[in-house]
Amino acid sequence: MRHFPVFVDLSNKRVVVSGAGECAVAKLRLLLRTEADIHVFGADPVDVVRDWADAGKITLTSRALQNDNITESVLFYAANDDAAEDARVAAIGRGVSQLTNIVDNLDDSQFITPAIVDRDPVTVAIGTEGAAPVLARKIKQQVEESLPANLGILARIGQAFRPAADALPMGRKRRDFWSRFYFNAGPRALDRGGKIAVQETLNHLLDDALNTRAASGRVHLMGAGPGDPELLTLKARNLLHEADVVIHDQLVSAPILELARREAIVVETGKRGFGKSWKQDDINALMIKHAAQGHHVVRLKSGDPVIFGRLDEEMDALSNAGIPFDIIPGITSASAAAASIGQSLTKRGRNSTFRILTGHDVDGFADHDWRALAKSGSTAAIYMGKRASRFLAGRLLMHGADSAIPITIVENASRADQHILSTSLGALPDLMDQVALDGPAIILLGLAPRAALDAIDTLEEQEFA
Repeated sequence: MRHFPVFVDLSNKRVVVSGAGECAVAKLRLLLRTEADIHVFGADPVDVVRDWADAGKITLTSRALQNDNITESVLFYAANDDAAEDARVAAIGRGVSQLTNIVDNLDDSQFITPAIVDRDPVTVAIGTEGAAPVLARKIKQQVEESLPANLGILARIGQAFRPAADALPMGRKRRDFWSRFYFNAGPRALDRGGKIAVQETLNHLLDDALNTRAASGRVHLMGAGPGDPELLTLKARNLLHEADVVIHDQLVSAPILELARREAIVVETGKRGFGKSWKQDDINALMIKHAAQGHHVVRLKSGDPVIFGRLDEEMDALSNAGIPFDIIPGITSASAAAASIGQSLTKRGRNSTFRILTGHDVDGFADHDWRALAKSGSTAAIYMGKRASRFLAGRLLMHGADSAIPITIVENASRADQHILSTSLGALPDLMDQVALDGPAIILLGLAPRAALDAIDTLEEQEFA
């Protein structure tokens, strides 16, 4: 993010615009919707600028801007439609540490003006870093269509009612009150009886909220998928947005965590193999603590919580504590890894079974039915297998597996930093010794990248010979 979005208070604040021609008109139309004290400088004002000045909406000086005209202003626009003149006046602005915008000159501007959807006091600002104005306009249109024209009226009435609503405790109960007002009862009341009906509705809603017990806490044991936020299920996305507390594993990607509410408590409870980790009992206790306080808790796990997620231990702990919970499945990393190499996990005539394995468990390296896995045509996805790769290869070869069986390792499946390695069973241990894989990795036994999948950046085993 190059430009950080902020909302500047312009009430009775001085804003200077250098330029009084058509180039300045578009910015002035936007500024006139604020409460700013607008000063315009330009030697040849167009008619609409003169009309605004005659109506007292702006202060117009019919000459070029000079050094002493920019002091004590909050924002400064160079809108002369003349590169040399814009550069001259922008230098004046920067000389007095003035935030300066040069119209249609992104690189030399210190701030930009976004596309705006105005439902005063609700304002939506849309920016594309100057990369795609047409995209900003399209988004603006879509947002305008989704926000009712009377939203500003409701927001102003709600704003005046906030001191009364502060009688509700912070958190979920207060959020539920405002959600009922803005998204249900408020719009209906406004359509039915105008502002008076809205005020009556607010009073009724508050009485109900004050006399209703707060909802009990609940835990959602939820899968975050392999990492791409677009692979998050719609249900998971909605619950994440509503959560009071998010307790997540270390493997959950940052873009997914960004979807949580800013006010939510977010706690990482990393469980790193062969390193410092949270104890499962401490994670259980944290979930129970927050749910007992009436919080909506999301226990967020990478992939699908029902696959190697220690789900039973958490369900047992919640059940014993009397805490209600739900399980929200996610897309498991094996599916994402197979998709990334253009392969299916099952194929008629190749394999009638597919195994999901773990490289190690609580007792160390995990044992499996090696003889069945070693058969020709077998396919499997091996989780947590990076450190166990030499053990896994050794057991399979010992039980008759062909050393040429294809192996694909997919690190950070579905994410922007996804990395794919293609090798064979015999070469797997040496390859894993030579590469540094910091992210979560899935080892696909019996699957090679589809040859026609041009997008794959595959490192062949001979590179590591």
